Amino acid sequence: MSTTQNLTLVQAVRDGLKGELARDDDVVVFGEDVGKNGGVFRATQGLYEEFGEDRVFDTPLAESGIVGTAIGMAAYGMRPVPEIQFSGFMYPAFDQIVSHAARLRTRSRGRFSVPMTLRAPYGGGIRAPEHHSESKEAFYTHEAGLKVVVPSTPHDTKGLLAASIRDPDPVVFLEPKLIYRAFREEVPDESYTVDLGEAAVRREGADVSVFTWGAMTRPTLEAAENLAGEIDVEVVDLRTLSPMDWDTIIDSFEKTGRAVVVHEAPKTGGLGAEIAATIQEEALLYQEAPVKRVTGFDTPFPLYALEDYYMPEATRIEDGIRETVTF
Repeated sequence: MSTTQNLTLVQAVRDGLKGELARDDDVVVFGEDVGKNGGVFRATQGLYEEFGEDRVFDTPLAESGIVGTAIGMAAYGMRPVPEIQFSGFMYPAFDQIVSHAARLRTRSRGRFSVPMTLRAPYGGGIRAPEHHSESKEAFYTHEAGLKVVVPSTPHDTKGLLAASIRDPDPVVFLEPKLIYRAFREEVPDESYTVDLGEAAVRREGADVSVFTWGAMTRPTLEAAENLAGEIDVEVVDLRTLSPMDWDTIIDSFEKTGRAVVVHEAPKTGGLGAEIAATIQEEALLYQEAPVKRVTGFDTPFPLYALEDYYMPEATRIEDGIRETVTF
């Protein structure tokens, strides 16, 4: 009989890494302070002691070097899992990610692939300094050759991380740090995968479809519950942003005829725009109202107390849902 543990999301990250390190000797984990210190959020705590310094090790503070090294390892048969300490620090490695990791399979006509999983804590809400709270997932979904994953529950985190590590192509795995320790969930002890490219319908509804991911899933579900009896809200957690599960998105929209997209990234150029455009292309004749976007603002991510005004929360999501349904 399968046994489970009651884990937080960050504990599920550690459990997923542990399972893949034990399953496959080609898996290595490295980054700034991930070894002896166990990572800034303790996502890798204990792995250095269990698997040794050849499998779990610290690197210099050099994001381009971390990612470049991982690409070389992956091209020659290993399955590296580099960590960038915060997603806002990925920019020095951007050239390595988009010019090499994403393109090596095409450039080499299939001779090489890059089975690398690039992990980073991402998103706001923890009162962090500048460059620690960005939500720039759209950068990476724009690049063909990359897969992009953002989990929202401990169970999904472990399964999506295992699937990413086993995938033959590079995956950018963004971990919403706002919910690292926000709640617990039963997670199986054994290794398992959650398929990439498949959304999850977290709540069935008939009046409006709300599409979201990562840390925004919880306030979206809260808003849906608050509106119960007034508006029947369907909540779809996308989980994988590239490849996007368009079938689930379109099926949900065709059922309800109305859509709201919730994300904490800035509105302009965010994935909400891509979702709205695709709904227009694929399901225009089902549409009863404009697609509403409830998002962060087109400003630098603010510091400290102003985060509460920047990030979508249940009340703002409820207002967006009502506006869409009463159009």
